[in-house]
Amino acid sequence: MSKQGWLDRLKSGLSKTTSKLTDGIADIFRKRKLDDDALEELEELLITGDLGPATAAKLTANLAATRFDKEVSEEEVRTALAADIASILEPVATPLVIESTRAPHVVLVVGVNGSGKTTTIGKLAQHYKGQGLNVMLAAGDTFRAAAVEQLKIWGDRAGCPVIAGKAGGDAAGLAYDALQAARAQGSDLLLIDTAGRLQNQTDLMAGLEKISRVLKKLDATAPHDCILVLDATVGQNAHSQVEIFRNIVAVTGLVVTKLDGSAKGGVLVALAEKFGLPVHAIGVGESAEDLRPFEAEAYARDLMGLNG
Repeated sequence: MSKQGWLDRLKSGLSKTTSKLTDGIADIFRKRKLDDDALEELEELLITGDLGPATAAKLTANLAATRFDKEVSEEEVRTALAADIASILEPVATPLVIESTRAPHVVLVVGVNGSGKTTTIGKLAQHYKGQGLNVMLAAGDTFRAAAVEQLKIWGDRAGCPVIAGKAGGDAAGLAYDALQAARAQGSDLLLIDTAGRLQNQTDLMAGLEKISRVLKKLDATAPHDCILVLDATVGQNAHSQVEIFRNIVAVTGLVVTKLDGSAKGGVLVALAEKFGLPVHAIGVGESAEDLRPFEAEAYARDLMGLNG
């Protein structure tokens, strides 16, 4: 897909959030000075767009610092907000770098069930395979037969081997076997799927800790990355998911999915502001091409309805 095609998809995907914010800004700033009431309304609007209270307060304060008690147009407000949002997002817009010296670079992929974790692994596999890397997948979500089957379909599609065990089997043992196989086959990248059952956090914690522990028996530096996949449609609940998983494993970056079905696209800004974790990619659709590296300025401008 061309870059322009992707930007169109991003714009389309964010349209629910964009229309909510831009319509609201237009309502607030029709021939009006930037006074305390306007700032309060704007802050409330940004919070309803899932940018979060802290980010909303920061953005409105920045706006007030340069434009308070002046006549402002809605476009001025949107342009100023987009610039500030881009500055929040720029530091976290970081592609996932695969280190060829590691052979393989091991990436543990975590997230709650339904977040798009398995699909994200398949899309990442296709992306890196397309870059000429040898990629192997490990079906470590042994509790969900559907996850194993789904990963095998993506593996076939991308031309990547998938290491899978029996249903309900030991995920850590599978991860160990997968790393051995990846080494033997000269893989550049090993992507490991994991279970995401939050109902019992004790089991989840023990399972993920065990996977990390057994990987270190083969490679003391593994896993080299731990990516948390978040579903944008959960809005502010994404914050608690980051907290939970960061308490269990050393989360090194985020992938945010399902931005095409959400009016909560602002949550990505709130996450960047609060946690500062790298955002490696965002998803705005079902196909492999719909998962792309995160670009801060394009996202900020789309969020404020300024692209195109």
